[in-house]
Amino acid sequence: MFTSKAYASLTKEDTLAVNSIDAALISKMFLAGARYLENQKDHINELNVFPVPDGDTGTNMTATIMSAAKAVSDLIKPDMKSLSKAMSSGSLRGARGNSGVILSQLIRGFTKVMRNVDVIDAESLTEGLQKATETAYRAVMKPKEGTILTVAKAASDACADAAVETDDLIEIGGKVVEAATAALESTPELLPVLKEAGVVDSGGSGLLEVLKGAYDYLCGKDIDITIEEEKPDEEEIEEEEKVKFTYRVSFSLKAPENFATGVDADLTEYLSGIGDDVKLSADSRTMQISLLTNVPGKALNHSLKLGDAYDIHITNIKLDGKAPAAETAEPAATAENSDKPAKEPAEEETPLKEIGFVAVSSGEGLDEIFTGLGADVVIKGGQTMNPSTNDILEAAEKVNAKNVFILPNNKNIVLAASQAADILEDKKGIVIPAKTIPQGITALVNFIPDQSVEENQKRMTEELSKVKSGEVTYAVRDTSVDGKAIKAGDYMGITDLGIKAVNESIVETFKEMLNDMVDDDSALITIYTGADAREAETHEITDMINQTYPSIEVDVQNGGQNVYYYIVSVE
Repeated sequence: MFTSKAYASLTKEDTLAVNSIDAALISKMFLAGARYLENQKDHINELNVFPVPDGDTGTNMTATIMSAAKAVSDLIKPDMKSLSKAMSSGSLRGARGNSGVILSQLIRGFTKVMRNVDVIDAESLTEGLQKATETAYRAVMKPKEGTILTVAKAASDACADAAVETDDLIEIGGKVVEAATAALESTPELLPVLKEAGVVDSGGSGLLEVLKGAYDYLCGKDIDITIEEEKPDEEEIEEEEKVKFTYRVSFSLKAPENFATGVDADLTEYLSGIGDDVKLSADSRTMQISLLTNVPGKALNHSLKLGDAYDIHITNIKLDGKAPAAETAEPAATAENSDKPAKEPAEEETPLKEIGFVAVSSGEGLDEIFTGLGADVVIKGGQTMNPSTNDILEAAEKVNAKNVFILPNNKNIVLAASQAADILEDKKGIVIPAKTIPQGITALVNFIPDQSVEENQKRMTEELSKVKSGEVTYAVRDTSVDGKAIKAGDYMGITDLGIKAVNESIVETFKEMLNDMVDDDSALITIYTGADAREAETHEITDMINQTYPSIEVDVQNGGQNVYYYIVSVE
C-alpha cells in the first residue's frame, strides 16, 4: 500500500509545481485512475466482509469506471464539457452494485463543477471534490460512515484545507491522497463488522486507487492508460454452445502459503473429471481457473481445500442470451433476447398498458416464476452478477407501459435500479425496493391490476416487510462474522439479519437458519432449490420441516440459481 509519507516525499522533491490542469491532462489522469482500480479489483473483491463466493465490489467498481473510461478514450480532442459528459454519462450508465453507483455519483458531482471551467485549479478542484462528496451522500438513503463516503469526505476536506495554504495542485493532491489513505485505514474503527473481519472498507479502497492513479499520473509517473474494449470470442462462444456442459465457471485462488509441488496438476485432473475445457495457470501463491461443468459447486468446494477463492463468475451458457425466460405461447422478453428482430417492436405486439414490470432474476426456474407472475422483462443477474444501470434502463425501455415497476430483488442492485428509474425517459420508472428474491415474488403476487399506480406501489412496498428471506451457501475463506468462527468450506445460513447458521452439514445449517426465521405467525415456507442442490438433502430438509413445524405449509420450487443451494422465504 502507498503511504502518505511516500506521496509527501514525491511532492516536495521530485516534481515541479502545477497550478492548473486542462481537459487533455484531466482525461489522462482519469484513465490512470481507472487502470489503478482495474489492477486492484481482485484484492478489493477479497475485502468482502461476508466470506461468500460472490464478493464483487472490485469487479463492480471496475466495470463502472471502465464504462466511463471507454467513453473518455473515444474523445479525440476533449474540452471540459465533452469530457465531463463522457465521464458522467459513462459511469452513470455503467454503474454496477452499490459501490459502483456511489462511485458514479462522485464522478457526476465532480463533473458538475468541471464542465463550467476551462481548467482545474485549486479553487475548482476544491469545489469539485466537495460537490462530488455532497452528491454521493445524497444518493444514499441512509449514509453510513466507515464506507466509501468516509474516504470521499476526507479527500474533499483535505483539499479544502490544503488550498488555503497553496495553489500547487501537486502539493494539494498529495494531501488529498494522504487523507484518503488515513480515512480508509480508519474504517474498521467506524464499522465494527470490518474490524471483526480484519479488513478495510472495499468501496473506500476502490476510491483510493482511483485517486492514487490520477495523482501519480499528474506527478509524471509512467502509467499505461490504454483502454481496450473487450470483444467476445465468437469461436469460443460457438464452441461452448456445442458442449454438453451448462456452466462456464471461472475463479481465482490465493493460498495462505506457497502451493505444494504438483497441486496444479492434481486440481486439473480433478476438474477434468467433472468438466471440460479446463484452463489453469498458477504461480507460487495464486491460481486462475476456468472450466465448463454441470456442477460448479463441486469445482469450487474442491478448490477451496487449496486456498481462498475470489473473483468468481458462473455463467449459464445455455441461457446466456439464447433462451426465453419461460416457455409459454407468448414468452416474456428477457433483457438479453428482447432485441431479436422477431420480437420488435414491442409496441406492435402488445397494447400500451398502465403498469409493466422489470425483475432481476438469478436462475432459470426463478425466471419462469417471475414471468408467470407478470414480469414483462427479466434481467439475468443477482448477487453474483449485478446488472448495470444501463442494463436495467434498457430493460425498462422495452416494456410497453406508461409506468414501469422495477424489482431489483437484491440489496446490491437497489441503487442501480433507482439510478435507472431517474434517467428513464418517455415513461415513469418506479423502484419497488425488494432486496431479495422472495421479496420480489411477494411484491408481484400482491399486484392488483384494477388499482392505481400509487395504490399498487404502496401496497407492494409494504408487503416486502412481511416476508423473511434466507439463503444457504458456503464460505470461501476462514473468518469471523457476527461472533461466529467460519472456516472455508463451511455451509452458512444467511438471513435478512446476517449470518445465522454455520455448520459442516447443509441440512443442519438450513435447520438452524430456519429456526431463527420461523415464529408463531409463520404459515408458509417456500424453498427455491439451486443448481447444485441435491435431491436427497432437499427431501431430508422437507421431512425435517414437516416434523418440526407440522402446522406450516411447505412449498418446494426449482429456482436454478447458482452459488446458493437454497433460497427460502417464510411468510
